[in-house]
Amino acid sequence: MDLETAFRNQAEACGRLGSPMYAELLSRAADDVVDGGPTAAVLAGYEDEPGPSALALRLAGSVHRLVLERRAGAVAAYYPSVGGTWADEPGWAAVRELLADQPDAVREWLDRPPQTNEVGRSAALLGGLLELSAAWPGRPVRLLELGSSGGLNLLADRYRYRTRDGRDVGPRDSPVVVEDAWTGPVPTDAAWPRIVERTGSDVLPVDVATTEGRLTLTAYVWADQVHRHERLRGALAVAAQVPPQVRAQSAGDLVDAIDLEAGPDGALTVVWHSVMWQYLDRAEQDRVRSRLDALGAAASDDRPFAHLFLEPTRRSPDEDHEFWVVLESWPSGGAPVRRFLGRSRGHGVPCDWERAGAGDPAPA
Repeated sequence: MDLETAFRNQAEACGRLGSPMYAELLSRAADDVVDGGPTAAVLAGYEDEPGPSALALRLAGSVHRLVLERRAGAVAAYYPSVGGTWADEPGWAAVRELLADQPDAVREWLDRPPQTNEVGRSAALLGGLLELSAAWPGRPVRLLELGSSGGLNLLADRYRYRTRDGRDVGPRDSPVVVEDAWTGPVPTDAAWPRIVERTGSDVLPVDVATTEGRLTLTAYVWADQVHRHERLRGALAVAAQVPPQVRAQSAGDLVDAIDLEAGPDGALTVVWHSVMWQYLDRAEQDRVRSRLDALGAAASDDRPFAHLFLEPTRRSPDEDHEFWVVLESWPSGGAPVRRFLGRSRGHGVPCDWERAGAGDPAPA
């Protein structure tokens, strides 16, 4: 995929996901690439980057970082995240001038993957955990996350969620309230998950206890989506009280180290992840998949195991990829059962819950 196509695709996606500012910004950046302007100069050497590497979002995050650090001059006046107001013509002109004047500063972040650590995705994941809580009531939960970034979704049980029909679940005093979390029959009356272990892994973990770590996560939140910035600030406050443990290791290394016999008696071990699978190469995906199947085969009623994820997934070969919440479990260590619990969005909300059901066989 060439740069122009990648940027136009990302611009369209931003528009669908409620960011008219980034839709316009990246569309104009695509035009500038075609015209050989400052955007093309900044991206020189990245022409062969694949679409899943999200180069457009890496560029947007790098510019946003300079705005947050007060290094972007006139650009800040157009960024809602710092009190500005976006306007297409002057806003793009200011960004284009920044790319021309500070290309090296912009390039500083182009080699790192976007690490939004989107707290809204906790709704999709927590909904799956409620399904598990309904199936295994009262079980202590060992929660392990792949691609954790700053580990904020490991704190999903510390956030409050509000359904579209007005039901509230979760701690009443949480500084995070995920509005419009779910529609449909999510089991909000299930026992609240009792998480006794929460561990994540990331090849480039973000330390949310540091100024640099908080800046990193903030920079990758789209600048005109103020509600997401509010959720992030609340989650960072929770993390200050309950620091997430995120190891600097690959997804494969984390799953290889899982011991189902560890933890308290009867513990339910859950591996989850959200919008990170595309960043693993095929060999790493196969390694993780093989280990998950081995863990499932070793599971028992006394030591159950589940795999829960929110990723672009096809429910059937003739359907398009959508952001499905998928739960895989291995009853009594038998054949895996895959359940499509609900459709979500890239940023997690709203999540349209469908069913728990008996599930569909996982593909071979």
